[in-house]
Amino acid sequence: MRVVVIGATGNVGTAVVRALGDEDAVDEIVGVARRRPDPAPPPKTTWATADISRDELEPLLDRADCVLHLAWLIQPSRDESVTYAVNVEGSRRVFEAAARAGAGSLVYASSVGAYSPGPKDRAVGEDWPTDGIESSFYASHKAEVERILDRFEADHQHMRVTRLRPGLIFQGSAASEIRRYFAGPLLPSALVRRALIPVVPRVPRLVFQAVHTDDVADAYVRVLAHRDASGAYNIAADPVLDPDELARVLGARTVPMPARVLRALADVTWKLRLQPTPAGWVDMALAVPVMDTSRARTELGWEPRRTSGEALLELLDGMRRDAGAPLPPLDAQAGGRFRREEFTSGVGARN
Repeated sequence: MRVVVIGATGNVGTAVVRALGDEDAVDEIVGVARRRPDPAPPPKTTWATADISRDELEPLLDRADCVLHLAWLIQPSRDESVTYAVNVEGSRRVFEAAARAGAGSLVYASSVGAYSPGPKDRAVGEDWPTDGIESSFYASHKAEVERILDRFEADHQHMRVTRLRPGLIFQGSAASEIRRYFAGPLLPSALVRRALIPVVPRVPRLVFQAVHTDDVADAYVRVLAHRDASGAYNIAADPVLDPDELARVLGARTVPMPARVLRALADVTWKLRLQPTPAGWVDMALAVPVMDTSRARTELGWEPRRTSGEALLELLDGMRRDAGAPLPPLDAQAGGRFRREEFTSGVGARN
């Protein structure tokens, strides 16, 4: 089996490439990234470079049995024209190129962020509406790509089309990337430890799901192995992380905080360029539903090996250690010495 992984060097892509390399049914992996990695590729893998928003993609997908589309931009958060060109138009180009190249299967990395506002006190299945959260560019892009994929699937019924919708995805080696994307250069690494996190805000609807990157990679491998696996699959570990569970995991206590205060803090600090995350991310976190993952567990035999709390603690430990990996998106030194490039680029203004 020849598998092409678009977005092979990011948080999820690195784990997927590694997991595919251990599969006997996979003979060849083409890892496609915008920037070519310096390290030698893993077993069975060759690197290829492409910008999915403008480069010719069909030659890269030639003879592919399956195309895994994982590429996505989180930053720049201050120039949506750039993120839209990659996330939405780039995804459309990947889908169309996969069809022209004759790929038999297409697997797309969607997200819990694609879902419309929903309940936090019960879990919803994959049939919950996917209209996103209007104030979040991330959620809006995910929802628009879901519509593109709906039309693509209807027009290419000979292809198997699968989409995974994971919660927040954490691993230690992605800590530097996640810190750059969401916290910014002003967060001291030494302060990211449980002993120095005494309180957790008790914000109404601050309830979310997380999963370890390796467990997400396992879900992708299982989709490839189950030739009849199509449609959408929710992917998240237990338990659901609400304020009480977060406090338990972190050894902290909860302090009541209105949602409007949390949103205002995010909005003001983003506008002042103190951190790179706009308030739409808060809106999305408070709005998206809790997902029911029973379909993935039943049909794919998928079971996460780490709890959501373990994934979170691994991420926090990685942030404290400035952990990374020798790949462009995950490089611990990507922000420059003393994080100066994060400052000079505008704290979220440039990818």
